[in-house]
Amino acid sequence: MGMYYVKKTLEVSASHQLRLDYESKCQNLHGHNWVITVYCRSRELDANGMVCDFSKIKSLIKSRMDHCNLNEQFSFNPTAENIAHWIVDNVPNCYRADVCESQNNEASYVDD
Repeated sequence: MGMYYVKKTLEVSASHQLRLDYESKCQNLHGHNWVITVYCRSRELDANGMVCDFSKIKSLIKSRMDHCNLNEQFSFNPTAENIAHWIVDNVPNCYRADVCESQNNEASYVDD
């Protein structure tokens, strides 16, 4: 039995301040132009012939993350890893999210 896959990449601008148990400049409020890639899959398409509408993926993420302080948006420590996990939990049919906070710094969460 086959599987349908879609991938959506988008960019959001947001700030965060990490809560860490060691000294780091990341404990200060700072911003990133985050590049987020969302992977969704489904064995069957919905009534519109889609796994998940690309505009719905964009709306779900941008409405929560774009041009804001992520510490005010989420109850968890807004690390790239935790954000990737939140995306997988909140985007329909999402099984993987890659969250890149800056060049060469990327975290992924995969729901097996």
